[in-house]
Order: sequence, then structure tokens, then C-alpha cells
Amino acid sequence: MRRAAHAMFRPVLLWLLLLLGPAPAFAIDAGMPNPPASPTVVKVGIFLADIIDLDEMDETFQAELIILAEWMDPRLAFDAEEYGSDRKLFQGGFQFDEVFGGWWPSLIFLNEIGSGDLNALQIEVFSDGRVRAKEQRNVTLETPMKLHSFPFDSQVLEADMIAFGDTSREVVLEVHQGMLGASEEYAETNQRVNIAQWQLVNVDMTPFISKTRYYAEDAEVSGVKLAITLKRNPMNIIWKVLAPMVILVSLMWAVFWMDIHDLSDRLNVSFIGILTIVAYQFLIDGTMPRISYFTLTDTVVLYSFVIMCLTILESLVVVSLSRADQDTVARRVDATAQWLFPVVYFSGLVVIFAAYYFLIGI
Repeated sequence: MRRAAHAMFRPVLLWLLLLLGPAPAFAIDAGMPNPPASPTVVKVGIFLADIIDLDEMDETFQAELIILAEWMDPRLAFDAEEYGSDRKLFQGGFQFDEVFGGWWPSLIFLNEIGSGDLNALQIEVFSDGRVRAKEQRNVTLETPMKLHSFPFDSQVLEADMIAFGDTSREVVLEVHQGMLGASEEYAETNQRVNIAQWQLVNVDMTPFISKTRYYAEDAEVSGVKLAITLKRNPMNIIWKVLAPMVILVSLMWAVFWMDIHDLSDRLNVSFIGILTIVAYQFLIDGTMPRISYFTLTDTVVLYSFVIMCLTILESLVVVSLSRADQDTVARRVDATAQWLFPVVYFSGLVVIFAAYYFLIGI
């Protein structure tokens, strides 16, 4: 009977020990500390180390960035004399994930595509509670491009950074003045920052407040915008596309000196020019995004196409006049076309460039 009673009360005793005993290891609160202030001001600097790629088709660019963030956390202050140094260094992913136990802002780019590459990470904690985090990332960012004046365009590539999960009541991002303009100085001495056919003009950082409901609540989110201004070198497009096309159109005017009775040869020359213009159009479309507006280059190509089509119309009129025994009038039409077409074509090009210059700016 005694053994049976012990066996019956043993599960109850074990249950009481588990309930009243010390908490098991897995019950320890392993959550991240709250921000040290309300709000916590984080000074952010973004250093542009290199522009790796710029894709107009997808409206994306790839860049190598060094990100610096500084904030105050008095909870991490320590005695420098007792510690033997005025700073504690946590370097690398392991020390950050496993050793550093303080709070930090989770800085993300809103317009980033994919996860990117985090190549280096370092956190310094100073004796007065100041914390400085540095990291180097390779990121691919999506940004809208204004290509109206292509190939004389300038592009402003934007990167919008926020502290993920924190509203402006908790974290406020400000521009780190120490890094403002550092990218420009670096670009002046290191030409590798620039990529093919693009020249770096300016790098700027500005704070902003977003009212988008990122976290299903009506709250403001603080962020920092990085704006990289690039200017395109148009000479590649001018010498390889625009100049050959203008020369081609000019050569097609040879039909005005051909025999007024030979319709077949005149049309063959004109159609060869038209097909070449169409090929140019496909060439340009293959390097441009599917935009709904006409760029400067698109307008020039379309205008050249119309001029080439008018040469066919002129040949039909001349041959019709010759078949009606009006050779003198037909030759007069050709003679007029010999100077009228060049004047109209080049005047139209001037008007197109002037319109884009004054209306859009090139």
C-alpha cells in the first residue's frame, strides 16, 4: 500500500517542483532592449564608395555603400579606467550577433531589390554611452528615371533609408554632417566611382518624414534620402546613332537627282533608308525602359522617318508628272526638293532640340 501511495503522489510532486522551481533556461527573456530614448536620435551617414552598374531598362542601379550610424545609449556607459580603454569594439557578424547585447537601429533601404551583400560590420561603444555602427553593403536599388532629354539627360538616383519597425516617436534619423560631402571629395580623386558614359555630379543626403502606413498604423516614420546625381556623356549616342542617322537621311536625298522616269530605282533607295531608320528604332528601344513618353532621341528618329517617307511621296509626284508629259514641271519639283528637304530637315532638328531645351532642359 505504501509503495502504491508513493507512486501515486510522485507525478503530483514533480509537477509542483516544476511550477515552483526556478525558470528553465528557455524562459529567459532574450528580447532586444528598447531604444534608449523617446525618440532616439540616430545620425546616419552614407558614403558612396562605388557605382557598380546602372540599368536604364529596369531602372535600377547597383552601388557599394559604407553606412555610419551614431546614437547615445547611456545604459552602455562604462568606466574607461577600470576597463582599460575608452571604447569597446565588436567586429564581425559573430560578435555582433552573439556578444553585443545593446540596442541598435535596423536600417533598411525601402527601394532595395533583394537582400544585398553585407561585407563588413563593426560596432564601437564608447565610455560615455555613445555607440557607432559601421557597415559596408553592396545593394541594388530601384529608382525612377527621367529620360525625356536622352542622351543629354541627368539622373538623380535615390536611396530611401528608414529604421525598420520604429516610428518617429521611437527613432529619428538625422544626417551625419561629418560624412556629408565626403563622397564628392572621394569621387574627385577616385575616378572609378564613375561608370561608363556617366559622370558623378553630386551626392546629397536629406532627412524626410514618411506618412505611409508601413506598420498598419497611422504613424510617421523618419528616414534619410541619399540622392546621387549623374550626368550622361552623350557622345557615344551622338557618334554611333544620331550622327550616322542624319548622314543616312542626307544620302537618301540622292533620289532628287535621279531620272524622273525611273520610279523603281527611286523607291528602292527611299525604302532602304526607311528600313534603316526602323532598325535604328529597334536598336534604341532595346536599351530603353518601356516608357510612355517620347525622348529626344525618339523624336529625332521619328522625324527622320517622316522625312524619308516624304521622299517616296515626292518621287511618286515626279514620276506621275513625267508620265503626264510634264517633264519640265517634274524636274522643277526635283530641283525644289534638292534644297527644300535639307532646309526643312535641319530646321526641324533645331526646333526639336530647342523645344526640349526650353521645355525640359538638356
